[in-house]
Amino acid sequence: MTRDIAPDKKLLFKVHMPKSVDGPLLETLHSGFIGQGTKVDEFEEKLRAYFNHEHVVTVNSGTSALQLALRLANVGPGDEVISTPMTCTATNMPVLAMGAKLVWADSNPVTGLIDAESIRSKITEKTKAIIMVHFGGLPCDIDGINALAQEHQIKTIEDGAHAFGVSYKGKKVGCHSDFVMFSLQAIKHITTIDGGLLFCKNAEDYKRAVLLRWYGIDRNAKRKEFRCEENIAEFGYKFHMNDICAVIGIEQLKYVDDLLQRHRDNQLFYDERLKAIPGIQLIPKPSDIVSCPWLYVLHVTDGRRNDFMAWMDTQNVMASRVHERNDIHDAFAESNCQLPGVDTFNASQVSIPVGWWITDDDRAYIADKIEEFSQTFVQ
Repeated sequence: MTRDIAPDKKLLFKVHMPKSVDGPLLETLHSGFIGQGTKVDEFEEKLRAYFNHEHVVTVNSGTSALQLALRLANVGPGDEVISTPMTCTATNMPVLAMGAKLVWADSNPVTGLIDAESIRSKITEKTKAIIMVHFGGLPCDIDGINALAQEHQIKTIEDGAHAFGVSYKGKKVGCHSDFVMFSLQAIKHITTIDGGLLFCKNAEDYKRAVLLRWYGIDRNAKRKEFRCEENIAEFGYKFHMNDICAVIGIEQLKYVDDLLQRHRDNQLFYDERLKAIPGIQLIPKPSDIVSCPWLYVLHVTDGRRNDFMAWMDTQNVMASRVHERNDIHDAFAESNCQLPGVDTFNASQVSIPVGWWITDDDRAYIADKIEEFSQTFVQ
């Protein structure tokens, strides 16, 4: 939050940091060990239980988790990775870091999610991986995309930065694809100040990920001398989480279900209250998913999106596109192509506050102001 934001502004994002973290955090800070240690191990065990998933690896950021996933998928120079430009640039920068070429698939024009049929049309003999992004917390067609990938023996990576706690066909997101990333950055559903998670479908990828996140060194190997390593088979990264971040994560997990439920409750309120307002188009949620919106995304039609954001700002409500499509940036110029679905989605999409900090009175006020906007600007 910046100092020029009014104290009663209805915010899109807010950091959740419970007071109960103070004691465990101070104890760890003064314990004499603040690197990757027992608190990281404990956090990973609690995450395995929470997700019912054996292969959970903590790292220092969601971006690192994506780069690690690409490495595990053996993506390198000359390979192609199919992804979406409708996301944070952090999704796609790791592809360039691996020396691979990004190939854009189109999006559904209403949901903004990557389209399986568009992916099918972009697959070549050079395609090594597919990245799908659960924009706003609404999951992609995970089964359809995974079936397509298996048909062509391509690895799948889910960017679940917006999707902590979301369920898809009866299982939590994190339990479906070859690799799944979650972000634990400051303003996500759950934060460890900064950090990320990588879920691996098979045990071999998991074991390799544990090595590669810390220079390729086996931290559990017996050594004759403390700082002298056994042979390192392949180079790795400094991507590991530390005990300071982990102890915060352990405490955050005690609260996360209540926080997620509040996000869902606010979403359900908006779904009902806003569904018949002229000039506002809502995004449908499939019956086989349990969404947990990090963003509540809607469409403002008739070219009025910028008017809407300006109006809401005057009413002390933050509204924003949040993410700009990546394909406008020079860094991704090599991948430019026609994407009519992305064009349509991005022309009218905007997000309003939906998080745990939005009270019943707040959400009613926000809905009232959207109604007023419609009455003022929509013919």
